[in-house]
Amino acid sequence: MENKTARLTILIDPNKKKALERLCASQDITPSQVVRQLIRDYLTQHGVSYGKDSVTANPQVKSSSAE
Repeated sequence: MENKTARLTILIDPNKKKALERLCASQDITPSQVVRQLIRDYLTQHGVSYGKDSVTANPQVKSSSAE
């Protein structure tokens, strides 16, 4: 589990949200746990390191200067 947390707000179709919540409840996990795992898998799949001491840029992902 991460030491610190940051909030990520997403927009999702209400029907998909309800379906996700039902599925998660049936598996005794939370939607947040699922999203965190998806993010970890996505970063790993693309070879992006993360953590306190490592911030690795992915050349395939363009950063936005507007953020």
